[in-house]
Amino acid sequence: MNTTTNAFVAESHQAQARQQYVDPRRQMRPVSRHLARAVARHLEGDLQGALEELQKAIDKGEKLPEIYQALGHVLYELGRYEPSAAAFLELAGLEPNNADAWFNAAVCAEKLERWEEAAERYKRAASCDSGRSEAWLGLGLCLLRINMPKPALAAFEQALSQRPDWETAWLGKAVALQQAGQADAAQAIYQKILQSNPRSEVCLTNLVVLGLEQQRYDDVRRWAEQLLSLNPDSAVALEGLAAWAFAHEDYDLAAKCLTTLTTLVPDHFEGWYNLGLAHQKAGRLEQAAAAYQEAINLRPNAQALTNLGVVRQQLGDHEGARTAFQQAVKLDPTGTAALWNLGLALEKAGEWESAAQAYTELAAKDPQSEQAWFRLGVMQIALQQYARSAESFERCLKLRPNWLEAQMNLALAYWKQHKLAEAQAVYEQALENDPAALDAIRGLAALALEQGRAEAALAYHERMIELGERSLEVLYNAGVLLQQAGRLEAAAARYREALSLAPEFAEALLNLGHVLRALGQEKEARACWSKALEAKPELALDYFAPARG
Repeated sequence: MNTTTNAFVAESHQAQARQQYVDPRRQMRPVSRHLARAVARHLEGDLQGALEELQKAIDKGEKLPEIYQALGHVLYELGRYEPSAAAFLELAGLEPNNADAWFNAAVCAEKLERWEEAAERYKRAASCDSGRSEAWLGLGLCLLRINMPKPALAAFEQALSQRPDWETAWLGKAVALQQAGQADAAQAIYQKILQSNPRSEVCLTNLVVLGLEQQRYDDVRRWAEQLLSLNPDSAVALEGLAAWAFAHEDYDLAAKCLTTLTTLVPDHFEGWYNLGLAHQKAGRLEQAAAAYQEAINLRPNAQALTNLGVVRQQLGDHEGARTAFQQAVKLDPTGTAALWNLGLALEKAGEWESAAQAYTELAAKDPQSEQAWFRLGVMQIALQQYARSAESFERCLKLRPNWLEAQMNLALAYWKQHKLAEAQAVYEQALENDPAALDAIRGLAALALEQGRAEAALAYHERMIELGERSLEVLYNAGVLLQQAGRLEAAAARYREALSLAPEFAEALLNLGHVLRALGQEKEARACWSKALEAKPELALDYFAPARG
């Protein structure tokens, strides 16, 4: 499950002027009439008028600290954070040790999400006034934003040394510990805060995130349910509860949570993707396809396209499946999952050349994939590319020696090239590895038949029968081989076994008749021939044909 990033601790800062003792030297300064008018306009709620008066003062050369301090505040109230910061920096230029100037310039940078600038200005404010806890807090928060948890932790410690019960600073410290990988210490702080403030959504949110990271799903469920009781629309809580449901294979609950999540946050890619996965796991393929498509519409993604292709294939939409796999391959040329599924889809559709191309690309991307080489070899056999097929199966067996199915296909590829000695060697190697390997024995039997080695072929057939392989073909062929060897009683027994499986098997009836006649059982022989002709009348065509020889 993809999860939402940690809830971020934040405290609203306002540009502020602290009460100070009156500097006697300031009383000697002439009061700016424009400043006085600006204050009057401000009291009337006319911020624009106040701004105009202050700008007039500056235009006339009245570049006094009071003017810039007032200008910064008015611009801040107007939401013009860039020029507000410039005004406070002008003030800091006039009074370098003015903590308020640096602090307020930092607040403006924070509003503009210029975290590094804000951090530097908070640091200057704290250096001008080390007792200013708000500056330490602001510094810590900005350092968290730029993923610098260790110095952020030091800043929060400074703030807590001045205000030991400050919940916001404790939250900041916990987040810093969490970012630094000290999950247990962070969790302890969150739980301590919850004891005094059980409605802290920030603590519960971050506990859910911690639990997901550590895969402690039972804790995740407890915190997620508590969070949902406070905020039914919490995306993190819904994701957390869905993660618990996935871990416990409760795909209906997962789908319910994720349906709510995607309703609340329609552009939540992970929500749609995981909703598709939940429906797919539950066997609701139409709903799964719709959810994956929503995820792809938000963000084209190779894994989502691959999953969509699998679902479409299960729905019987083979063209749609192929399209999805092709899009996934195009989107992520280095990936293998989509290419593998594309190959399977093409193979299933009977497009063997295209499937072979897909497996060729897959083997090139992942030369250590024995499955890629195996499927490529199978396609090459289908395309009658026997030499190439043999090479593919040889590569496959180097990666996975003694893989019986690959050995059987390699032997077949050799056989199709008339490399009978090589084919026999592969079959014998497979049989050496597994004396009960029926496929290897069957291959050796067929090879012996083709080479006219009747005695060896019979031995292999009898061995298959001993191992429990009593198929019609094996029993019949054993009967033929025994008959040719003159072992008539044994041949009759095998023909009878074959006929017990297929009573109207004409060739077995015909041959059994010949064996019985040779054994002097004329009546039984004629009965077999009659049954053979009844089952297969065309046998009568050769009855009166002249013997040849």
